[in-house]
Order: sequence, then C-alpha cells, then structure tokens
Amino acid sequence: MYKRLEERSRVIAIASGKGGVGKTNIAVNLGLILARQGRRTLLFDADLGLANVDILMGLVPRYSLREVIGGQCSLEEVIIRGPHDLLLVPGASGIQELADLDPLARDRLIHDLALLATEVDIILVDSGAGISRTVFSFAAAAGEAIVVATPEPTSITDAYGLIKGLQRLKVSMHLLVNRAANKLEGQQAAGRLQGACRRFLQLELPLLGIIPEDPRVGQAVRCQQPFSELYPRCPAAQALEEAAARLQGQELPAGRSQGFWQRLGRLLGR
Repeated sequence: MYKRLEERSRVIAIASGKGGVGKTNIAVNLGLILARQGRRTLLFDADLGLANVDILMGLVPRYSLREVIGGQCSLEEVIIRGPHDLLLVPGASGIQELADLDPLARDRLIHDLALLATEVDIILVDSGAGISRTVFSFAAAAGEAIVVATPEPTSITDAYGLIKGLQRLKVSMHLLVNRAANKLEGQQAAGRLQGACRRFLQLELPLLGIIPEDPRVGQAVRCQQPFSELYPRCPAAQALEEAAARLQGQELPAGRSQGFWQRLGRLLGR
C-alpha cells in the first residue's frame, strides 16, 4: 500500500477526435512555451498507440514506459530533460501493458508518477486520438482537456464525438483550432463546433486559440525540432503563445480531491 500524495500540479489532457490534426506538435510546443515562461512543466507521452513526442523534440530516450512497466528501470531513469527544463516521460508505441498491469505494479507506477507530480506546476498529457477507453481514462483523470481540431469537416465531426464523451465524464474542455488557412476560417470552424455543442449538448465550449497553417511548422518537423524553438517568431508560435497565456488565465477545474495519477489508476483498473 502506497501513501497517497498531494499533487500540486494542474493536469491537462490534449486530445483529438481523429489523427493527423497536429495534436502532438501542439502538446510539445505548448509544453516548451510554458516551460520557457518559467512554469515547471512535465509532458507525458500517453499516446500509447503512436508515441512520438521524443521524435518531434529530436531526443533519443534510452528507456520508455515499457521498461518501467517491465521492471528493467525506474521512472526516474526514463525521464528526459528537454529545453527550458521541460520534463518528458516518453511513451512506447503499441504498448498495452499499462491497462493490463497487475494491481501492485500499477500502484507502484502510479505512486512514482504522483511523486513526480508534486514537483511541477503543469502536466500536459498527450493522449491518443479518437474515442478509445484509454483516451477517455486520461482525460477523465485529468479533469481538463484541450480538444484539437482542424477546419476540415471530418475533424469537426470527430471532435464533436470526442466532446460528447468528455462531457459525460464531466471533463472541463477548451477548443484549439489548428492549421487554419486564416483567422476567418478558424473562427468559422470554431463557430460550427461551438454551435453544435450549444444546441445539442447545452455546452459552452471556450475557444483557446486559432493556430494558422504555417510552413515553418513542417520545416521544423523535418529538422526534428519544435517550431516554437526553431522559429519562435513564426505565426504558429505566436498564436500558440497567445493560447498559453489564455490557458494560464483560467482557474483549475473544481471538485478534484484525488490526484491525477490516483484517478488514472482507478479508471484503468476498472
């Protein structure tokens, strides 16, 4: 039995209704922007189907969660320190063991993660795309989520499906429209999604920001560097900085007596 630790960090899951919308790129660069602003930030790669946060940051982790779960190394040995002291817990592609851990091993991992969470201000959880049980578990445990969508109709439709599920789990949500051709297109996409949420879900979905389509983003990916580091004054980086400022102006979701990792352990143990 491990002692319950009191977490002081704000935990935000970053999710999307479909793949290919730039969710992980947003998670990496948002984490770096927050860290650069002096916020002690931890980025947890929880996209267990396609873990690639380390690739976007040009980092080569020696270990991943797979080795922690298998007992080959400790969580402390897995953590990578990136630019501006951003902490990264690298995931492992195709991993299923996290949901299938025996209770003792899961409790040990959750305890170690919770201990780490007492030392940071913000935890960003890069969860998978879609509406899988794992995605919902991470978002429900966090209690707060950024839903990333693009103006494409399929992305809007899939984002709405994700939002419906998150609303049932009482997750506080923010919308981030990525890869908009211009501000008007981004506003129109946000308006369609916000209108559907208001009409059918009686939900007010706040818009966190609109990130423009920016060729510098693709160039940075090819260089395996975050665009906010390689091109800090590019339009995408500036828009994400504005979104980060809005995010920090909002209060923590209420009614979260348990820590994130304890909630996640309970949800995965169902």
